[in-house]
Amino acid sequence: MTPSDKAPQADEHAGLWLTSAELDSWMSVVRLITRLPWAIDAQLQRDAELSMVEYMTLAMLSEAPDRTLRMSALAEHTSTSLSRLSHMVKRLEARGYVRREPDPADGRFTNAILLPAGFEKLESAAPGHAAHVRRLVVDNLSGERLRRLGQDAERILQRIDSPAR
Repeated sequence: MTPSDKAPQADEHAGLWLTSAELDSWMSVVRLITRLPWAIDAQLQRDAELSMVEYMTLAMLSEAPDRTLRMSALAEHTSTSLSRLSHMVKRLEARGYVRREPDPADGRFTNAILLPAGFEKLESAAPGHAAHVRRLVVDNLSGERLRRLGQDAERILQRIDSPAR
């Protein structure tokens, strides 16, 4: 429904409607956040037999001290629920890429640990993934536009992560 579909006196939210230009921009963002993950996931599945979240999980573990993270931290880093992450890590364990064990500092937590086979899988997938990201995103923007896009994304993420006001 658009503002013109409602009687003016009944539209207490008139200031909330998007202008035509705002709507066009918003729809471009919606298409981007829908299609970019799909395109990256498809490349990783085709070339490395990994999903995007599996790749991100291996990458996050590879950068962690001792290649180890608590499952709760890993869920936060990969923007996935702990339940979904647990199922996915179970599949990565079956493939010999990671293992889980109780956190020695606090047994109430579980750690995910990247195994050598997982690191090798990540290393073999990384060049194709980086080339695909470069082709889809990086090479389409000037350095300044890419920097601004990153800043704008961070600004939106901060709003998402901040308590509602």
